[in-house]
Amino acid sequence: MEPKLGPKLGNQYLSEVKRVLKSGGKFICLTLSETHVLGLLFPKFRFGWKMSIHAITRKASTKPGLQTFMVVAEKETSTTLLNQITTVFNNSSLGCGGQQARGLFEALEIENKIRAEYSNGSDIIHSIEDLQLGARGDLGKLSQGRRLKVNLGGRGDSHFSYRAVLLDAQEQSGPFAYHCGVFIVPMTRAHEWLFSSKEGQWMLVERSKAARLIMVLLDSSHSNASMDDIQKDLSPLVKQLAPEKDGDGAQIPFMMAGDGIKQRNIVHQVTSSVTGPIVVEDVVYENVDGEVSHVLPSKELIFRRLVFQRSEGLVQSEALLTREGDSDKTISGIEKKKSNSSSKSKKRGSQRRNAEPSHQLKVYHGYMASSYHTGILSGFVLISSYMESLASAGKSVKAAIIGLGAGLLPMFLHGCMPLLHIEVVELDPTVLNLAKGYFGFTEDERLQVHIADGIQFLKNIANSASANEMSPVQVNEHASSKSEAASSNGSSVLSHGEGKVTTKVDIVIIDVDSADSSSGMTCPAAAFVEESFLHTVKDALSQKGLFVINLVSRSQAIKESVISRMKEVFDHLFHLQLEEDVNEVIFALCSESSVKEDCFTEAACKLEKLLKLKHPEISRSVIDTTKKIRRLK
Repeated sequence: MEPKLGPKLGNQYLSEVKRVLKSGGKFICLTLSETHVLGLLFPKFRFGWKMSIHAITRKASTKPGLQTFMVVAEKETSTTLLNQITTVFNNSSLGCGGQQARGLFEALEIENKIRAEYSNGSDIIHSIEDLQLGARGDLGKLSQGRRLKVNLGGRGDSHFSYRAVLLDAQEQSGPFAYHCGVFIVPMTRAHEWLFSSKEGQWMLVERSKAARLIMVLLDSSHSNASMDDIQKDLSPLVKQLAPEKDGDGAQIPFMMAGDGIKQRNIVHQVTSSVTGPIVVEDVVYENVDGEVSHVLPSKELIFRRLVFQRSEGLVQSEALLTREGDSDKTISGIEKKKSNSSSKSKKRGSQRRNAEPSHQLKVYHGYMASSYHTGILSGFVLISSYMESLASAGKSVKAAIIGLGAGLLPMFLHGCMPLLHIEVVELDPTVLNLAKGYFGFTEDERLQVHIADGIQFLKNIANSASANEMSPVQVNEHASSKSEAASSNGSSVLSHGEGKVTTKVDIVIIDVDSADSSSGMTCPAAAFVEESFLHTVKDALSQKGLFVINLVSRSQAIKESVISRMKEVFDHLFHLQLEEDVNEVIFALCSESSVKEDCFTEAACKLEKLLKLKHPEISRSVIDTTKKIRRLK
């Protein structure tokens, strides 16, 4: 076990020791307690062994020297038992120098802490060897619902070591396409709920159609390796975990959480004190939606994306690009740099810096690349009669959008619905600068942005409205429409109905992400679905107002919890489940909707008349989406 030779020989030797010893048998090792020796011994004899450390008595000497220790490992009858390592000596009697003793006690403390965590019910991380020796039953047979964590490779067995989770499909799963499969999760997505939580992992097993799924989570140590190298390195390791049916040379398929991107061009990167690292990137997808191909035909469509690194699995905003001054023709590909750019198979796509002046590119605001934006707009069908009456009277519909992102939703609404007066609230000024600099966002008298806290912004509206209702002030009934469309950031404006001052809004849209990716809810942040905030929204809405939340979670339990809270505040809830996405758009009304589900056709016609869209395909998509909206019972 010389350090220069690595741990491979020592590891093989100890594996043989564990194999040949019977219950009650002892392995005795004399050592100077070097770090590399203890680092091999302690994990190797962690499960099913009772370990103790003894100090060998030294001859009396006036010279300091190294202390020899005896490590004893006794084999237990059960391979799952986990004991603390004991020391059989008096610390003060040790004749070794301070550094040697300190190193031993530090290693003991760390190992015993790990063992204590395992004993307290934490997820135990097994080695392949422990599993093969029966630490969690017979690995050769499938065991429904079995889930365990395992370390693969390392210590001379492979180029890399890997964190993995072995999952045997639950009882209700099946039929299976594979007896055993491997699913590789890139480092940038390992934090996502689907891969980091038990509930998400079981969902992945069901989708994979594998009777046993070995989920491998990559980390920074694998960043310089190609996917081909990783698969070759993993192949002999995962074969040791395959059920008996696959043990006889059967192929084990490798799957991966990819993003479908053929080419990626990093346009800009910045770090915000509020949001953290942010990336603006242009991408070419391997496949694009058929709708956009009809709207803006091109051989290769380019999309600009805004990505918050804190939740990298989530694209915050996505827009279609066009040439400057030509909104009818898309870019037919990112121009090649003179220097070659190598393609990386199954990774994030080839990456490079912007090779052309950014002024040649512009975002096309006549198309919504995100399907949930179409879903949000389709929900306006629930108040289309109310919006129509305001438009007929020459009045504006006031909307508050919490969360700017790249500004794509407010820009689209601003362009297609002239009756809207939109107030956007964004906490991070860096995000606003990016929206203006890279996504063509602009403000005017019908579209303004406030750098503020969205929750406090709506509280101010609710409080002002409450104060005005207590002290009504009469105003000139011939007030100009411009006054009626004044800002809703606390200033008093004319009510759409009665002749009194109010600050209430007609539409509130919550479109913000969550900084806590481990919560299981990607959008919105938890504070935006607390009951106290929901009451604030209700108080800020006009009597016939509409509240919209973009809810993103793979957990059905979390979705049900959010909806349950909303039902406590709002009597009338509708929802739209997007089939191809995890987004679910929730709509809430303050009063009984004049639109019944069997009257959506008439309401949709009213909404279609209010839309001023250049492309009939987009208008048809919005109206078709209204047919999927359902009342929540």
